[in-house]
Amino acid sequence: MAPPLSAGHRFPDLELVDHGGSTRRLSDLVGGDPTLLHFYRGWWCPKEQTFLRGLVRLQDEAEVAYTRFVSVSVDPSPVTAAFRAGLGARWTFLCDPDRVYLDALELRETTDTLYNPYVPTAFVLRPGLEIDESWNGYWFWGRPSAEELRMAFRRVTRSIRDDWEVPRA
Repeated sequence: MAPPLSAGHRFPDLELVDHGGSTRRLSDLVGGDPTLLHFYRGWWCPKEQTFLRGLVRLQDEAEVAYTRFVSVSVDPSPVTAAFRAGLGARWTFLCDPDRVYLDALELRETTDTLYNPYVPTAFVLRPGLEIDESWNGYWFWGRPSAEELRMAFRRVTRSIRDDWEVPRA
């Protein structure tokens, strides 16, 4: 039985190999910052390529706003590294070629029996891996827009940063 993957619940602390071959824990990647955790089908999907190019356009804002992205697929590290480099992405991509978490999280895309990928799903996480919001992107328009991500990151940041309000003289 999968853990609840909805707002207010804690996302499991995944441990996977990253695009460079190093083992990483999700909790270490999230740290104390708002984070987009994005599961995607694989490098071969044009919908994923389009969505990820949008995230690349948003990455400069995310970096200066102390916000992180983490993407996860079933692609092996060398394929993921090449895909990441081709996109110009600077965030961490995690690899689950053995599909360790695919069924444990109940995120298997059941219509694709060739690649057996993750169903495109996005989560905005708070520090401590608490889910703030989620999107099911099976259909492309079900994925979060850049503006929806900005609003979710703003909401989380406002709630976790003690100094959000402008100091008064």
